[in-house]
Amino acid sequence: MPSRSRPTASPTPRSKRPPRKPTPRDTAFRKARTCYDHLAGEAGVAVYEGLVKRRAIVTAGDAVTLTPAGRRLFAALGIDTDSLARQRRAFCTACLDWSERRPHLAGALGGALLAAFEGRGWVRRSLGSRVVRVTAEGEKGMEGWLGG
Repeated sequence: MPSRSRPTASPTPRSKRPPRKPTPRDTAFRKARTCYDHLAGEAGVAVYEGLVKRRAIVTAGDAVTLTPAGRRLFAALGIDTDSLARQRRAFCTACLDWSERRPHLAGALGGALLAAFEGRGWVRRSLGSRVVRVTAEGEKGMEGWLGG
């Protein structure tokens, strides 16, 4: 009986090293990225600091509170802060940014803000990565929104 040999696929060479994890030195990753569902990196910290400067949020220790002026500011982006405040998750919190070592906005409000920025085309996520690119329109839009 003739021998039938099955064709074998040659194994794909694999690197012995695991994929490199981003570090604070990675420029694009440091500039803007997601942290769970909210904006982080230099861009996230700049937005947080702009909100503090504009008195849209006030901080006392670890507590972050949205002010009436902040509610109006978020409403200008179409964000319903009252419905966000009723969610089971934290509403408005600070998250320590690991590359900047300063806070960025987290919680339901931080997630809604990133979604609003994406919806306006102010930021674009990179496929397969947490990197976020702030568009030219986004730089102008965020600056105008924060009154800069």
